[in-house]
Amino acid sequence: MGTAMDESGDFSQGAGYVDGDIVPVEHARIPILDTGLTRSDVTYDVVGVWDGAFFRLDDHLDRFLRSCERLRLTVPLDRGEIAALLGRLVAVSGLREAYVEVMCTRGIPPAGSRDPRTYQNRLYAYAIPYVWIVHLDDPEGMDAVVVRSARRIPAASIDPTVKNFHWGDLTRGLFEAYDRGGEHPILLDHRGFVTEGPGYNVFASVDDTLVTPEAGVLEGITRRTVLEIAAELGISTHVGDVEEATLRNASELFATSTAGGVMPITSLDGEPVGDGRAGRITTMLRDAYWNAHGDDRYVTPVDYGSQEPRG
Repeated sequence: MGTAMDESGDFSQGAGYVDGDIVPVEHARIPILDTGLTRSDVTYDVVGVWDGAFFRLDDHLDRFLRSCERLRLTVPLDRGEIAALLGRLVAVSGLREAYVEVMCTRGIPPAGSRDPRTYQNRLYAYAIPYVWIVHLDDPEGMDAVVVRSARRIPAASIDPTVKNFHWGDLTRGLFEAYDRGGEHPILLDHRGFVTEGPGYNVFASVDDTLVTPEAGVLEGITRRTVLEIAAELGISTHVGDVEEATLRNASELFATSTAGGVMPITSLDGEPVGDGRAGRITTMLRDAYWNAHGDDRYVTPVDYGSQEPRG
């Protein structure tokens, strides 16, 4: 993989990869005609770096390449080259905790063509300081709102297991949450069952069983990790349809995302969940999740070489 780098740039706020070049993230730009922008014809994935190591990098690459295949996108780099590129972006930035994204777009249409088979697919990537939906040390947790103004896009229209930028419904949900005094929307599907929020999966603890939606959601890597940890801890789990009433009857609620890990939901529609604090099971799973970031089964250390950490 031949990649040029802006040796004179300031990479302390992150690094981006565009058209074969690595540049400071604030200089990373995509062409205005790229269909990833004009038609949201794109898939992407986000992997976290914690304490200088990727967490579940192989799983994120598996999902990214599977998503590209489902969208009939041809990735310009092979799997090993993508992994090396993401590592280099983190290394040149010097970040020890990072939010790392890779995208593949349909690309720029040849003049006058509307046939997606004629486009040359493009790869972009960047590494920036770690992004938190809710910070690990935030005592307040998430104030969730069950959205009424929008329903999650049906899976028959947009495959939710392919990570995408079709956020029209999620953005409507965000504005409703803000208008109702909250910040974190949860959307229902067309049947009235719980799906997910903007960038996070949802879990409920009911009668000592952990439940999470199966349909209409991204199959999150953090979600998968929590289900695996729960099994190891002997916590009963159920993946299936989740009714709205289940959220309201739950003793604990939490959300999961690469951007924050296991995040307690402490209020729902303005009412406290349980005693309004992170519950016992949530806390147990949150601690185990972050402890897993030191587990050799899951981590891929970044080779910083001669780069000095700046994050």
